[in-house]
Order: sequence, then structure tokens, then C-alpha cells
Amino acid sequence: MSTPSGPFDLQRLLKTVFDPQPGEHVTILIDLPNPRDVIHFKFLQNPQLSIQKYAHDIFYQGLQCGVLKQLGLTGGNFFAYKETGGSNLDLPDQAFSPEGQELSLTRDVFPKTDIVLCISTYSATAPLTALAKTVGFRGATMHGLNAIILETGLSVDYNLVSQDAEKMRQKMTRADRFELEFQIAGKTLNLKLDCSQQEAQKSHGLCRGKVPDIANLPAGEVYFVPTGAEGQFPMRYESGTLAIAKIRDGRVVEMELISGNSNEVDIHNQLLQSDPATGVIGELGFGTQTLPPSGRDIQDEKILGTFHVATGRNDHLGGHLTPQEFHEKRHATHDDILFAPWKTPEVTGVRVTMVRDGKTQDIITNYVPTSYLHL
Repeated sequence: MSTPSGPFDLQRLLKTVFDPQPGEHVTILIDLPNPRDVIHFKFLQNPQLSIQKYAHDIFYQGLQCGVLKQLGLTGGNFFAYKETGGSNLDLPDQAFSPEGQELSLTRDVFPKTDIVLCISTYSATAPLTALAKTVGFRGATMHGLNAIILETGLSVDYNLVSQDAEKMRQKMTRADRFELEFQIAGKTLNLKLDCSQQEAQKSHGLCRGKVPDIANLPAGEVYFVPTGAEGQFPMRYESGTLAIAKIRDGRVVEMELISGNSNEVDIHNQLLQSDPATGVIGELGFGTQTLPPSGRDIQDEKILGTFHVATGRNDHLGGHLTPQEFHEKRHATHDDILFAPWKTPEVTGVRVTMVRDGKTQDIITNYVPTSYLHL
């Protein structure tokens, strides 16, 4: 298993993840409630914008103060776009520079860059993956960045992360299905996720060569795009409200309140009825790394023993669900539902079972990997 290899080192991270070639152009993107606040770096005066401050202090200044020269790179430009308000919603095209220029991301920014670093409040992995394949760049998304992630999840050797992810991928690929068992509030819930012997995929942090792609950092995950799903699973809303998600024909069709704010569940049910694509089970993922919890799902879902189910958009994972499949594009989010002791303390992840080649194998019990997954 990979462990942090020292203090955060921007040069090491870029060199390992991208293997950049001399002359390649690097661009940094952030999101802001008011993107014009990037002008003269006004946003740095707002203490609530800590993610964007890391983008400036660690990445932008790091590039300008030596890393560009050390790696033989160009650019280091810094742009802001208006925050989307949801995970993996399409990006606005309008952006601003610190000098006050108003720009088009698709016309003025992306065609002139080779490597995009997007450090944002809301995940931009899905839209940037689609744009990368269209325009031809590669990059990394690092939404939710905080000090713990810098010191741990971004300070590991991604060569080792990639090796570990591949070892786990090999142990899970071409599974027929996975069965998840939960306990919550005295109830036992079961969810069956069909995978139809598909090749497992991995988020491993390496984005090298000229193939357009986006790495989601911190990385360290094996994942599937389910071909079907039936059953139930518990859900903990950010407010602490607990509910049961009922799944039929591959999507969440109804939420049932366990405790908390009934209005929150009612609003969710209205969304599921008015825009059914929001309930589609779009991903099943398993963490592969030994890392400390960061309080941000972007790192915590990569921790070995955790697992997550996601609803909504999944075209960036090889699925078919694009923004065009939703009744309203503002609903076209990709929402991870993470199960981990510190994230969902009211939920016991009793076991995760894999069925492959006619054999049934427990792979995780009570958030602890079984000996089968030992790498």
C-alpha cells in the first residue's frame, strides 16, 4: 500500500501523474460564486474560499516560483468560472483572468493548453473528461482540497497507487454481481448490483502521454458501471436525515424516511418522480488506499474498506447517462453515496459479497477488507 512520501511536493506530483514533456502548457482553473472576484485575486480576502486559496498559494505560486522552469513547462495561467452548484454539472463557458480579461473556456483556454488543473468546490471530472476528449488536453480534478488531502492523498507515490489499484482490479474484474448488506435502525437492507462480467475500471492517478483524459485526485479506486440494480440501501443526507432508498430496474424510485427532516425526503422524492434519471445507479466503487479520513469524499472514498454507490450522470465512467438524458440539465449531477464508519456512523456495512465465475466471495465485512483483497 502507498503511504505519504513526505511533505507535499508539486513538482513530484506533476511529474509522476503527467510525465509532462518540455514546452507543454499548464492551466489552473477554480470556481467562484462570483468569477470576477479572481480579478486582482480579490477572492483571497474571503476566508471561506479556502479551496481556491490553496489553488493560488500552492499550485499557482508553486508553478510561477520554480516548478514551471524545473519541469520545462509553459503557462501557469489562472482562470475562474462561476461555480456550478452541483457535482459534475457542465461548466459555464465564461471565465475571467486575474488581469480582468473575459474569456471563453472552449475557444480561448482549452485549445491552448496541454494540462488542466481544476481545483474547485464542486467536482468537474465529468464535464472536463468530455471536453478533454473533444479538445485534446489532459488534466486533474482536485475538488474539495484541504490540508489533510495535501499532506496525505496528494503526497503519495502514484506509481504505487496505480500498482495497488491494478492488483485489486484484477481480483474483482468480470464479476457477475455484487451484493451489499447493511443494518440501520434495526433493519437489514440488501442491494444487488449486476455488473454482467464487465471489465472493472480503476482510478489510479496516472494521466500520461497524449491520450486525452482526466485524473481524479486523490486517486485509488476500482469501479464498475452497474448494468442493473435491485433492493434497498440506507442514505444519510448531509443534514443527518436518514432514509432508505428503494431501487427497482436499476434506479432509485422512492426514498423512505427513517429519522430527521421529512421535508428533505419529500423534496428528493419529487425530484425522483419529475426527473427519473437522477435516481439511476451509475457507479459502484471501492477504495484501494491506506489514507486518513479527510472529511471530503474525494479522498475518503479512496480509502481501503470503504465503498460507494453513485446516482446520476456516468458518461465520464464509460456509462451512457449524459446530461441530455435528464429532463433538466441542472439535475445532471453525479452524486456519490459513501459508506464508511466516520461518514455513516448510523449504518453498519455488514458485508460486501462478490459473485464471479459461479463462486461467492465476501470481500469486505464491517468496512474491513477480507483476506481475499489483501494486496
